Amino acid sequence: MSKAPPSFENRQARRKYEITETHEAGLVLTGTEVKSLRGGKCEIADAHVVVKDGELFVLNLRIEPYEHGGSYNHEEKRTRKLLMKRLEIQRLGAKIREKQMAAVPLKVYFNEKGKVKLLLGLGKGKKSTDRREDEKKAQAKREMDRALKARR
Repeated sequence: MSKAPPSFENRQARRKYEITETHEAGLVLTGTEVKSLRGGKCEIADAHVVVKDGELFVLNLRIEPYEHGGSYNHEEKRTRKLLMKRLEIQRLGAKIREKQMAAVPLKVYFNEKGKVKLLLGLGKGKKSTDRREDEKKAQAKREMDRALKARR
């Protein structure tokens, strides 16, 4: 029985951005990058997505070098291309430009076929007051759940 491959989430993204829609994109990687991902060596927190010349790229996605890669190893924070259909890229680019939205990587994972995918969230940045309100709501919900659990 084989172990499931790891997935990497950007936990801060949903806190900093109000995500309105998500899209799935493929990642163009080298062999040592895939092996390093399977080993659980990825950091997605500082990554962001840009549209250049009708193509999507993810910047600052940190994949540690593969320990047995030798001279064939990759750069840690290189710019990586995302694979999506041209029409989807054009729609995303239009929303980013016109509606002042941000494209944020939410999750890097392996799909059922073993391909590396990136879940991309499209949303607007939250103000600090919005974050405080969300935190208050979450705290109130936790307290209600504790009270209900204690009552049972």
